[in-house]
Amino acid sequence: MAIQSRLGTLTEAQMDDAQRAVLKEILNGPRGNLDGPFLAWIHSPQLASHAQRLGAFCRYSTRLELRLTELAILATAAWWQSQAEWQIHEPIARNAGLCDSVIEALRQQAKPDFAREDESLVYRVGKQLYEHRRVDEVLYAEAVAAFGEPAMVELIGVFGYYALVAMTLNVFAVRRETDQPLPFSEPCTF
Repeated sequence: MAIQSRLGTLTEAQMDDAQRAVLKEILNGPRGNLDGPFLAWIHSPQLASHAQRLGAFCRYSTRLELRLTELAILATAAWWQSQAEWQIHEPIARNAGLCDSVIEALRQQAKPDFAREDESLVYRVGKQLYEHRRVDEVLYAEAVAAFGEPAMVELIGVFGYYALVAMTLNVFAVRRETDQPLPFSEPCTF
């Protein structure tokens, strides 16, 4: 799928050795493409290299079920109104078992009606983290009891990593070319 951004086009012929090396690392990894933030990050190969390894862990290797990881990613995309992050992860979340009504509520930035307590817990942690920049003792204890400390650390890592992704996608106006409408209204320009 074609991707556009406000960055200048960077062809492989224009890349330096470090950029080519990280491009090869990304293309040979679990993603297999230069989608999403990597289109921007490839301009800084050291950032791209570190970020893509962290991202591969956050997306594919945490102790959380993929459904819960994708819920955290969609909650982040909705918070940041990150068009491309939503476009990339909405079908993944659906395929991972997140129900349509939860996905649509997140897109509308409304509180979903969760049928599963683990999903409600992930949502509440993310909401409190984004709104208050902290998680209170009661919610923290509930999340640790449900997921364990290592998974709680990883969940916060997922929220943080995908906030970085959303900021990157928003600043560089990364978009997937699609005939589908954008998931969020574009904010007024500055």
